[in-house]
Amino acid sequence: MKLFFLLVCVPLIEIGLFIQVGGFIGLWPTLIVVVLTAALGAWLLRIQAQGVLYNLKIAAEQGLDPTPNLVHGILVFVSALLLLTPGFFTDAVGLSLMSPHVREWVIRWFGRQFANQAYSVMSARTSKGSRSVEIIEGQAEDIDSDNRR
Repeated sequence: MKLFFLLVCVPLIEIGLFIQVGGFIGLWPTLIVVVLTAALGAWLLRIQAQGVLYNLKIAAEQGLDPTPNLVHGILVFVSALLLLTPGFFTDAVGLSLMSPHVREWVIRWFGRQFANQAYSVMSARTSKGSRSVEIIEGQAEDIDSDNRR
């Protein structure tokens, strides 16, 4: 269903918005706005990417987890792709993703979705009947290289 929305509904929304905006401001201003948002996307990508790379460098120097900065970087890249894609809907989503606050919200939302999905999968597995797990106990023995045959 989500793939259907992306492949069918988003282009339909874009076509409808092009018709509405083009009818309101005209063909050439509409095309100029599309080109300007693509240029804005490229410029914002450069600025935001520099900030993400700087934060990633600081995290690496301090020995911190780089994952949040990497996720921000991925979202900045997705945002730039959306801005480079012709259309008003994708531009609105792309511009909003350029905001660090919106990216934080998206990260938290996806985190909750992932946690809920993982919980559902684990609940489904345990409700079908718990499988017994065989535990094998043993001892590890350190073999010295001098004792090898």
